Amino acid sequence: MGAGQPVVSLLPPDHRKARFYVPEAEVGRLQVGQPVSLGCDGCGGPIPARISRIAPQAEYTPPVIYSNSQRSKLVFQVEALPDPADALKLHPGQPLDVRPVAGTSR
Repeated sequence: MGAGQPVVSLLPPDHRKARFYVPEAEVGRLQVGQPVSLGCDGCGGPIPARISRIAPQAEYTPPVIYSNSQRSKLVFQVEALPDPADALKLHPGQPLDVRPVAGTSR
């Protein structure tokens, strides 16, 4: 490590979020504020979170020309925020399982 380089980088719990991708066919069932359940290896039980952002357009498009037949390959980035106390169980870059909470879809 060279001089002037950070020794440690901290991410406060209130800034931790789950970022995941939802297929185009499913994004219409989600809404900002909707509860989701986060799970990970070693986290114990499910971690409650709420969707805080849904991308207004596809974040990834396949390397082909867009057409209606390729629409199922589009995905949208979604972010969900856990409570800061629960966020302490999460580590940046950690793989997560994300599930909608039953009975909350529109």
